[in-house]
Amino acid sequence: MSSPSHVADTPITQRAQLVEYLASGEKPRGDWRIGTEHEKFGFRLDDLRPPAFDGERGIEALLQGLARFGWTPVQESVDGNPPRTIALLRGGASVTLEPAGQLELSGAPLPDIHQTCVELGTHLNEVHLVSDELQLGFLGMGFQPKWSRADMPWMPKGRYRIMRDYMPRVGKLGLDMMTRTCTVQVNLDFASEVDMVKKFRVSLALQPVATALFADSPFTEGRPNGYLSYRSHIWTDTDPDRTGMLDFVFEDGFGYERYVDYLLDVPMYFSYRDGVYVDASGQNFRDFLAGRLPALPGTLPTLRDWSDHMTTAFPEVRLKKYLEMRGADSGPWSRLCALPAFWVGLLYDDAALDAAWDLVRDFTLEERHALRDGVPKHALKLPFRGATVRELALQALEISAAGLRRRAACNIDGIDESHFLDPLLEIASSGVTAAERKLELFHGEWNGDIDQVFRQFAY
Repeated sequence: MSSPSHVADTPITQRAQLVEYLASGEKPRGDWRIGTEHEKFGFRLDDLRPPAFDGERGIEALLQGLARFGWTPVQESVDGNPPRTIALLRGGASVTLEPAGQLELSGAPLPDIHQTCVELGTHLNEVHLVSDELQLGFLGMGFQPKWSRADMPWMPKGRYRIMRDYMPRVGKLGLDMMTRTCTVQVNLDFASEVDMVKKFRVSLALQPVATALFADSPFTEGRPNGYLSYRSHIWTDTDPDRTGMLDFVFEDGFGYERYVDYLLDVPMYFSYRDGVYVDASGQNFRDFLAGRLPALPGTLPTLRDWSDHMTTAFPEVRLKKYLEMRGADSGPWSRLCALPAFWVGLLYDDAALDAAWDLVRDFTLEERHALRDGVPKHALKLPFRGATVRELALQALEISAAGLRRRAACNIDGIDESHFLDPLLEIASSGVTAAERKLELFHGEWNGDIDQVFRQFAY
């Protein structure tokens, strides 16, 4: 989840500005970049508990330790208390905190996946060096495998306090989403409105395939939960006003204006004013545009308000000034590099994008929803059109690999980006997800001891 945006406080006086803001994300192909984000669970090595924010072994101490590598601390004050370090910035990248202290790297926009993977490796190495000193570890999975919601700490960020109060009013699992999930996502560019629409439709239709390939959240409080991607299931009962498959994306006439209309109907959480989060939860941005927002009567929004509001919608694919692919569980380093490879191969090569669109263009609304609703439990084994999602995944991976080879973005050894798909090809070929492998271990050599997941799968 984002920190306050750094967009200018330009007043919004007409709806057209909101459309123009989205359109301003258009870039020529030569300027397309890849931004990869991932989250991970911290735990104390002695008792496996998630670290609190405070204390010698706390999350703030970790952030302060990471600052030695050239990161600039970002501080925030809540309720008039002294400012605390809640994020780090360096060269277009940031390290931020999810509500329960999940550590997130939001990578810099980079031209190829080789550089993305180096960035990820550098970050994980820096975290490892500091966390070793603090006797902490980090785990990449989609859902916290051991601890209850009550066991999870809360970070001192004003945004999260507002969301914490609001979530139980609109869904049963929103607080679990905030405190016990981790994801990996990739942010990709578009050249025009037409290009955005095609990429949005392809990525939305194939998002369940990514969810299946990355499924890695089969445990809740130390026991199997009946799902392979419980993280994905959680989004189905978080907040129906701001989640889901966005059926309107596939309707004739979809474009920037229609997405703006959708966002205007997403209830607000807050407005960030003078360093303070003003609680506007459940209120309407359309009222804000008219100067009638109950939380700030007579005040008009700015583009920063709009930018912040855009981050509070959580569909399977999200449009900002770029497209965000949001369907995957977090995991090990190799799969963190595989996610951008999967989507770049599909979306950044014209022939691959055409082939991917041909693959999904005749999916019905009912089929898209059946994929979204069935994949969290069944992943690659979900039946689809006389076969399973596994066969669909293999087709998508073949298209992606060809797209990456045509991109021909090679490292110094002349190797292109397609090898980053290898972990996904292994999963799709075997039909066995990371979640299923962990379940086999749990019922086998682990003898039902969930603690082993921290010992065997930590970064």
